[in-house]
Amino acid sequence: MRVFVTGADGFLGSNLLRELKSRGHEVVAFLQKSRSHEHIEEFIDEKQFGDLLDPKSLIDSTKNCDAVIHTAANTDIWPPRKEIVRRVNIEGSKNVVRAVQENGIKRLVYVGTANSFGPGTKESPGDESRPYAAAKYGLDYMDSKYEVHQFVEAEAKAGRLPAIIVNPTFMMGEHDSKPGPGEMLIGIYHQKAPGYSPGGRNVVHVKDACVAIANALEMGRIGESYILAGENMDYKELFGLMAEIVGSKAPTKAIPGWATVLFGTVLSGLSKIFGFRPSVSREMALISCDTNYFTSKKAQEELKMPQTSARIAIEDHHRWFVEHDYYNKK
Repeated sequence: MRVFVTGADGFLGSNLLRELKSRGHEVVAFLQKSRSHEHIEEFIDEKQFGDLLDPKSLIDSTKNCDAVIHTAANTDIWPPRKEIVRRVNIEGSKNVVRAVQENGIKRLVYVGTANSFGPGTKESPGDESRPYAAAKYGLDYMDSKYEVHQFVEAEAKAGRLPAIIVNPTFMMGEHDSKPGPGEMLIGIYHQKAPGYSPGGRNVVHVKDACVAIANALEMGRIGESYILAGENMDYKELFGLMAEIVGSKAPTKAIPGWATVLFGTVLSGLSKIFGFRPSVSREMALISCDTNYFTSKKAQEELKMPQTSARIAIEDHHRWFVEHDYYNKK
């Protein structure tokens, strides 16, 4: 199968290329000329250069492709309201949909976020039936991803788009070259966390997510959404496990929710005055106080998604960081 991949040079994208090539697919990577691509060269059969905001470049690049996997997104959450985030995530994704429709492509796998569904508790984790609950954070990133999720779903259910939506949680594993999610691991390594907030999150191995995404090229139901989740952990558990794996001291102080939000609010205010990027914004603080727990039961059943432990995901991430000397980079 000839598969077109956006965001191929990102954390998820670079892992996905490896999964696709291992299955014998022909990979067409949609890239920006201004970015480095050396780390993925051997997993690409063809490069197409363009921009999500340039509809013609997408239409031209996707010709003769059998499927499209749209992983690219602007994930910036500072400042919380940012027009370029909305443009890339909404307008850019709609341009991808238009290219799929115009070229008669057989399958689109749209990569959203689990935050497009309401989270739950460990006893009753969030699933695909729970309504969007992240609007309270006031982040263009989450709001824009939800808006596109609704658009893709509506087009698919109306019979105008052969699309499946996949919704990963917090991914960890190898090839985090930016780094992205690994920033948390680096912070724990350098003991920068003063304590832990009352919330938690779901940790999924990026390779498990990639297996499910690759399976979605032929499995799953058109118009359906699939949360790609792993293990639910509160921050005390997560930071403790990370500290154990990287060989540092785990934060032991429980920080109350009100104090977490106050700290983020103060930093956000100061950053607007002095022009720096806060290590913790008010929005990040609010998220860290919630239990963002999810289940991937549906993806396990319909996309044959594997379930690797959070320990292995973090160990793989740590090993890759050590091999590439990320803990000493400034």
